Amino acid sequence: MKPFNVFPYDSNFDFMRLRWISLAIAGLLMVASFAAMIFHAFNGGFDPGRTFNFALDFTGGSVVELRFDRPVDTDAVRNRLDAAGFHGAQVQGLGSGRELMVRLQPQEGSQGATAKDRTAAAVVQAASLPGNAAHVQRSDFVGPQVGKELAWKSLYAFLFVLVGLLIYISMRFELKFALGAIIATIHDVSIVAGWFAITRHEFDLTVLAGLLAVMGFSINDTIVVFDRVRENFRSMRLSPREIMNKAINQTLSRTVIVSFVAFLSMLALYVFGGASLRGLAEAQIIGTVIGTLSSIFIACPLLLWFGVSKQDLMPKAKDEAALARRP
Repeated sequence: MKPFNVFPYDSNFDFMRLRWISLAIAGLLMVASFAAMIFHAFNGGFDPGRTFNFALDFTGGSVVELRFDRPVDTDAVRNRLDAAGFHGAQVQGLGSGRELMVRLQPQEGSQGATAKDRTAAAVVQAASLPGNAAHVQRSDFVGPQVGKELAWKSLYAFLFVLVGLLIYISMRFELKFALGAIIATIHDVSIVAGWFAITRHEFDLTVLAGLLAVMGFSINDTIVVFDRVRENFRSMRLSPREIMNKAINQTLSRTVIVSFVAFLSMLALYVFGGASLRGLAEAQIIGTVIGTLSSIFIACPLLLWFGVSKQDLMPKAKDEAALARRP
């Protein structure tokens, strides 16, 4: 029995025909993403903390999860908290109409277990509606200094992964291939980050983990295609454009199946994982879609733009031939 295949191995879609359109769209999306991040950072004075809607993981503050006796209106609770002096409180539903999460910015005297309990009690008193009392499910506090240190450590982790990937790609491929893979990866991560900057969805540690996972997914997809490009250059006598098209078509079924399974997994996590995992799932859903499209419509067009040819692989081919002749 032949294995299931979404696309036939000998499919011959001319992806390179759309290379200029795909590169132009990719460039516009990257510019829009960076523009959104820069706009928020410089809005009201330069402050990197405004780039994203950072969660309490990075800014510090209090978070109180409430459960009401009956379904409650989020806006009504937010208005009552504002009237009680909790200005700028973030009120978010947790899937059912009876459960809400209240996030408060750091306040003086809010540190310590006793202060945390007082804050939770004050929130319950302010949020409770006539005939619909609120009850504390969870109450936590993150100090501003802890949040700042966590933000810097997260940045170091992100840079560490990025540098590690760049080193690996540079050792794994020739220069033009490495540049194409790096640009495609930066494209995917920047679009996911730009989405959170534009929509102002909360950016917490799970979203950062999602961005790191997007980097790994993107580079893996690109490497699979580039490996096939390199093999085709050595085994086929075709033009670079035909080599690129052949490589994409040969890996198309694998790319689509893997991406579709990953998409379904993240979609299930987004729907059923609850609010705490929603940011992670959202980042990976967008990253899976963008990473799949970039490996098809961006990575190989970049190689063609850089002028990759069989001559770029000749030094390595000669070295391998010399090693094979050694006794």
